[in-house]
Amino acid sequence: MNHTMDAIVAAGALGSLCAGMATGLGAIPVLFMRRPSDQQQNLLLGFAAGVMLAASFFSLILPAIEVARQQGASQAGASITVVAAVLLGAFVIAKLNDWVPPLDKLGLGPPGIAASTSVRRIWLFVAAVTLHNFPEGMAVGVSFGGGDFDAGRVTALGIGLQNIPEGLAVAVALTSIGYARMPAALIAAGSGLVEPVAGLIGVSIVAVAQAFLPWGLGLAAGAMIYVVASDIIPDAHARINGGGKVSTGLMIGLAAMMFLDTTFG
Repeated sequence: MNHTMDAIVAAGALGSLCAGMATGLGAIPVLFMRRPSDQQQNLLLGFAAGVMLAASFFSLILPAIEVARQQGASQAGASITVVAAVLLGAFVIAKLNDWVPPLDKLGLGPPGIAASTSVRRIWLFVAAVTLHNFPEGMAVGVSFGGGDFDAGRVTALGIGLQNIPEGLAVAVALTSIGYARMPAALIAAGSGLVEPVAGLIGVSIVAVAQAFLPWGLGLAAGAMIYVVASDIIPDAHARINGGGKVSTGLMIGLAAMMFLDTTFG
């Protein structure tokens, strides 16, 4: 079926908006949860880490290699491109840790919050999730940009389902460092709102978006893997008697996100 350009752009924008809003849907349970204990915080932070690790590989790295292959790169060339993007993403997020000013100066919490290293790490985690949502939104826009609305709807559904546990992960991470439930849920929802912006860009300039999509996916993956490996997991293990809970949560999150990615991705 032929669609006008206006219809294609509108469909891409709407599809990416729906996918992004799923992040806020995932944060809703936090509104009804009691403040978690240290053990529960470790379990939930481990869950968040598992979600991000699975998303990095199944939602970002593997699709990035496949997109690069479809664009004409050899298997080795596609892998080299994505490896370079992953390393660059990790480098950027590492530098961001040095450049981020004290959080109290940014207004991101109550007085004295910047003294906590854990708080800075959690906000880097939120930044990594938000960054990873951009190429996902672009992928939705690109999938609609070809004029195949069925393919676009499948992509939007898959990414939306993946965004639900991501929204929960962000909200839980924020509540674990003392943020009230409503602000945590709103911030989690906001992290997904980059998707409709990216989706509109992707569907509007589909040719350019496809060319840079492997790099965008790889950059986001590198950022998330770095934050999880260098900050979230070590910080959770540093809590008293937290190691077992962290590992349990990580495996639950990893399994849940792997199922969503491989079933609906």
